[in-house]
Amino acid sequence: MSERKAPPAWIRQAVDFGALVAFAGAFLVYRLNGLEGDQALVQATWFLVGGAAIAVVVGLVVERRLALMPLIVGGFALVFGLLTLLTQDDLWVKLKVSILNLSLSVLLLGGLKMGKQPLKALLGTVIPINDRAWKILTLRYGLFFAAVALVNEAVRSEALVGWATDQLGYEGVDPADVWVSFRGVLWIASSVFGLSNMPLILRNLQSEAGDEAVVPPRGPNAAP
Repeated sequence: MSERKAPPAWIRQAVDFGALVAFAGAFLVYRLNGLEGDQALVQATWFLVGGAAIAVVVGLVVERRLALMPLIVGGFALVFGLLTLLTQDDLWVKLKVSILNLSLSVLLLGGLKMGKQPLKALLGTVIPINDRAWKILTLRYGLFFAAVALVNEAVRSEALVGWATDQLGYEGVDPADVWVSFRGVLWIASSVFGLSNMPLILRNLQSEAGDEAVVPPRGPNAAP
């Protein structure tokens, strides 16, 4: 019996991108209707929670599996999204990005230090590359996640954002507007970072690759 063909990678990417667009669109609509930035962010979080739930369903129904990375990302999105909605405080949805990325960074760099391949385990599917390439990818993603956590902490700080925008001559900018814009930029940066690792992956492909399409690992910032 032949092996089941892997589902197209665009399905998962469409789900993730659609959820982010819905979130940003909802936030914009709420803001245009006069809602304060923090409250607009809270209400738009419904779309992040919905996107996380849909992503989990896609993993189970379309891909017929639930890899560890989507499970962790979806779990964080659901937990912190629900905390945001229950407390009506946008702090939680902002903190999610920092805590998730920092946790993954510690997991990857700590596992690499112990001679393990945590990134390979997290993905749930094996990109047919050699161990040396896995180690390089793990180091790169570990450092990238750490950088994202640090930058998010800076961007979510209302005091720091207020100071920076004042210095640039943009007084009265709502910190929530800045953070939502940053979230969109982060999605693009994560996608570009993933594509930048394609040469490494292609150079180190092993014979098991066959005719399957090779895609870069999906990071947590390319999801809701």
